[in-house]
This record gives sequence, C-alpha cells and structure tokens, in this order.
Amino acid sequence: MSVQTQQLPSWLPVANRIVRTLHRIGLPLGTIHLLTVPGRRTGQSRTTPVSPLTVDGHRYVVAGLPQSDWARNARAAGRGELVRGRRRRGVTLREVADPDLRRAVMRAFPTEVPHGVDFFVRIGLVDRADPDQFAAAAERVAVFEVRDASARP
Repeated sequence: MSVQTQQLPSWLPVANRIVRTLHRIGLPLGTIHLLTVPGRRTGQSRTTPVSPLTVDGHRYVVAGLPQSDWARNARAAGRGELVRGRRRRGVTLREVADPDLRRAVMRAFPTEVPHGVDFFVRIGLVDRADPDQFAAAAERVAVFEVRDASARP
C-alpha cells in the first residue's frame, strides 16, 4: 500500500487527542504545536498536532500522509492558527512544490524533529532516522511553508 492511499494508523487519532489535551492544559511536548485550520467542507475549525521545523530561516510543517484531512484542509484554506502554550499566531500555509526545497526540509526533519521520526517509520516511509532516507521520501509527503499571517510574502 502506498503512502498516498494509506489510511491513518489506528492509534493516531487517540494519540492526537492525548497530545491536544496535554497541550491545552499547559503541558506541550517537545516541538509540538497545535495547528488549527478551517475544514474544507464545513468551515469548522480542525486542530492537529504538528512539529514545525526551520530550514534556512523559514518554517515548515510536514504531512507524512499527504491526503490526510489536515493536509487537504491546509491546502484548501491556505491559512490557520499555530498555538504553542499560550502563544497563538495566525499563519499562512503554502504547499512547497520545489522538489529541491522539499528534499532539504525532509533531510532536516530527523535532526530538527527527532520525536517525529517514529511516525514516519510506522507508516513505512523510512526505516530509520537517516537524513538521506528522509530526503528520498520527499516526493511522497506534503511540505507546507508556515509564515506569520502579518508577514509580507
């Protein structure tokens, strides 16, 4: 089964609920932020844990399952809210099309977000925290650039 059509692992919704709850009571984990975007069909806010990483001064988030609801909602809305603790900021989200930039972001992922490596291993995208394996998987994930909504393009 390809990552493009793979369904969410059965444990992921439960894990996401736990992470969201811990975050909301003031116990954020590692580099995890909460990303809220409007749903593409209902417009209702949808929140998912993400771990932004910085490459060459720009922030990115990676969707290991590019057809997941949060990735599809981010594509459709192009905006959202990123929350870490009490800090909230409006953001714009732009999917990265440049294959070289996607590879650079993915190459940095295992170093910048080491706690996120296990997810990519579990979905079969990579088999270890190797930057070269992550770079090779760049065409099978969605990478979004995250900018402050108040920043100029």
